[in-house]
Amino acid sequence: MSKSETAVLEREKALRLRAKVKKKKPDFVRQESWRYDRLKENWRRPKGIDNKMRRKIKGWPPTVNVGYRGPKAARGLHPSGYEEVLVYNVEDLKKVNPKTHAVRIAHTVGKKKRTQILQEAKKRKIVVLNLGEVKEEVKKAPVEEEKTEEVKESLEKEEKVEKAAEKEKSKARRKKAKKTGEGGTQER
Repeated sequence: MSKSETAVLEREKALRLRAKVKKKKPDFVRQESWRYDRLKENWRRPKGIDNKMRRKIKGWPPTVNVGYRGPKAARGLHPSGYEEVLVYNVEDLKKVNPKTHAVRIAHTVGKKKRTQILQEAKKRKIVVLNLGEVKEEVKKAPVEEEKTEEVKESLEKEEKVEKAAEKEKSKARRKKAKKTGEGGTQER
């Protein structure tokens, strides 16, 4: 076996071990968060001198410690085994190694640039982690362009109809004003 194959096997083994450790890891909760509604369950280290959790007394929830940590080889890796890289443009893809890295397109990137990044990633056979979201946007993009023309036309028609309705209302008001007293002040 070559070095790269053994590295891949080690990485897979580390990922399996991390998953196994993660299954057994408890939800670490703040002390007495179950007792008071005002305390959230977000972990806070117990610090009191008589604190039961800090003293690790039986029957109290477990505290965070090093033993729950995952294997070093798997730290920072995506569950797929790739190292995640955040990409903002096509230039960022040039720095990516397709064998070890997977790409996540940043949420601030627009549709046009997303499609460019996706096409370049396909060419270079790079894994895109948020592909589902990107595909939905890409599918919507050409349809939206067609719809925008239709929407513009319908909006223009609606505006014309509204203007015509306003003109009719103003004519009706003028006629009513003439009948009541030729535009002068009305008597009450």
